[in-house]
Amino acid sequence: MRILRNIPAVADTPVALTIGNFDGAHLGHQAMLRRLKNAATEQGLPACVMTFEPHPREFFAPDQAPTRLTSLREKLELLQGHGVDRVYLCRFNFDFARVTAEDFIQRILKRGLDVHWLLVGDDFRFGARRAGDSAMLRAAGRELGFDVAEMPSVDVGGLRVSSTMVRALLAEGRIESAARLLGRPYSISGRVVRGDQLGRKLGFPTANVQMKHNRPPLSGIFVAQVHGLSDGPRPGVASLGVRPTVSGAGKPTLEVHLFDFDRDIYRSHVRVEFLDRLREERKYADLKALTRQIALDIERARQWFARRNGRRVLNKNG
Repeated sequence: MRILRNIPAVADTPVALTIGNFDGAHLGHQAMLRRLKNAATEQGLPACVMTFEPHPREFFAPDQAPTRLTSLREKLELLQGHGVDRVYLCRFNFDFARVTAEDFIQRILKRGLDVHWLLVGDDFRFGARRAGDSAMLRAAGRELGFDVAEMPSVDVGGLRVSSTMVRALLAEGRIESAARLLGRPYSISGRVVRGDQLGRKLGFPTANVQMKHNRPPLSGIFVAQVHGLSDGPRPGVASLGVRPTVSGAGKPTLEVHLFDFDRDIYRSHVRVEFLDRLREERKYADLKALTRQIALDIERARQWFARRNGRRVLNKNG
């Protein structure tokens, strides 16, 4: 997959294109990408996505912008996994925000990209002051020679699939419901870095995963599995939060204790999948109380995996 960080002055080839933020690459996004790929294949065009960095809402109102479901790297990896040939990664700044709807069509869609087929969502708006809509695109397409298709919303179990709904479910701890809208467990990727070694001192060594999310969309203690360390996922328990018992920094930290695992994995790039929420994060009176709770969390997570794998659930006394 090619990543282009600028719209060319003149296109090198006609394209099939869809436009959006694609945060989370949920089932609604996946339906768009399948339709894009099918149309591109039928017409012999590259399947292309235009997306934005930062998110326009982060640019205009950073304090009010929603937390991201995916970092830029995660989003690009997901787009590649769904067969996208090119991503046009547009830097959203004052200059881009001032582009009129008419200029967006003429200079970017037609001259810069030579769009032959365009797919947008049913609520798509574009251009300065969000003046452009799908009706304007269809009229321009008839004049300039490109087709415009609209993608309706996708519902799952009576819920409209959207990044906003996924964020809400994750914030409420409804991990399995969020996974149904995503079509996969929610995950966070990052490099394993050295921490303060407190987990090892307590008898529960953890992998500290460096996050690009300053405000992750969920917090608490989770049943988790980690990809990137062996042929298959490794089970464990993840803690995502500010560690109130041991830290006053207030910065979110992602730590994972892996079951029956003792290897040096520093600098490995891993993906942590959140499978179920065990509890919210709490402040304990001392490290002894925290250690007892960690042991209980690990036992509950082991039982969760045993149930999932169809094995008899045993307590720690057999």
